[in-house]
Amino acid sequence: MNVVVVGGGIVGLSSAHALAEAGADVTLCESGSLGTGSTARSAGGIRTQFSTPINVRLSIESLRVWDRFEAAFGVDIAHRRPGYLFLARTPETADRFRENVAMQHDLGVDSEFLSPAEAVERCPGLDADQFVGATYNAADGFADPNLAVQGYATSAREAGVDIRTGTPVVDLVTDGDGVTGVETDAERIDADFVVNAAGAWAAAVADLAGVDLPIHPRRRQVAVVDPSRPLSADVPLTIDLERGSYFRPERDGAALVGGHFAETESDVDPDAYSDSMDLDWAATAVERAAAYTNYFDGDSRIRRGWAGLYAVTPDHHPIVEETVPGLITAAGFSGHGFQHAPATGRLVAELCTDGEASLVDIEPLSSRRFDDEGDELVEQNVA
Repeated sequence: MNVVVVGGGIVGLSSAHALAEAGADVTLCESGSLGTGSTARSAGGIRTQFSTPINVRLSIESLRVWDRFEAAFGVDIAHRRPGYLFLARTPETADRFRENVAMQHDLGVDSEFLSPAEAVERCPGLDADQFVGATYNAADGFADPNLAVQGYATSAREAGVDIRTGTPVVDLVTDGDGVTGVETDAERIDADFVVNAAGAWAAAVADLAGVDLPIHPRRRQVAVVDPSRPLSADVPLTIDLERGSYFRPERDGAALVGGHFAETESDVDPDAYSDSMDLDWAATAVERAAAYTNYFDGDSRIRRGWAGLYAVTPDHHPIVEETVPGLITAAGFSGHGFQHAPATGRLVAELCTDGEASLVDIEPLSSRRFDDEGDELVEQNVA
């Protein structure tokens, strides 16, 4: 079986690796360098605290890989586990948090609901008076996406994957019934399956097959800040969910500060957007963090920052499916692609080799959900 993977980020590499391990002949085409799209600009979060069962299941299955990554791939990805702390300002959000914790417990995840005073025990700089509750999981944390790319790329090559960087896919080959290969800027490559793991470019790739997927490239930013009060390494990644602000400890006493504060936003051109941080946004991000903690104030220094792309769907869940015969979609993770890449790679391999996924039930991730009437399964724990 011949498979072409479009996209050399973490999802594409995980898919290529899993496919090769399953016995497929795999060619991976990346227009630039490996991991230089959204993956390199990720904050690297790895967590199980999601608000929908399907995202929790993707996290659980991915953790089986992340927890043994160094042993399996030979690369230490600097996986740190200071925990994630989600904060609720209103009783309505706190009630939803309690429901989330109950659901997570049912799936075997050891998260907990906290009072504001208990939240301060985990994050000592927090202003407890602004909140009515929180959720916490001590096993949540973050890792280095660039190191993970190195590990997957090396192992994929060793497994026989033909990785071609600087090789843009300019068209998909179709036969009237489905997709049968790709056209690069240099040649045609025939395939039994083409995997669209192009992230923020995934909608454009699908369009080559005449498919309209609601995957929107949206710009997000992160600032590296010197806090005014030292932020110890065991402070969790802390999220003021209702105001869209978050921060976490970084190396050398710094902190990562981020969030999305605009009420509306538009798609950006993934080939022509600014990957530099906006200073006005950074000042707002620090002000938002300073409003509910004492780690930041007017003396906090912004060291540097960057912008990257989320591939956003309307319900903040990915699309993982065989979209048309021969075209597998694994995209639209809405900021969660790094952490869910290991499970996604296995799902892609199952779709290609077995014709269906068995690792988890991916029916909720079909693009058909956007055509159905009724309540959407919306992921709420998004910053």
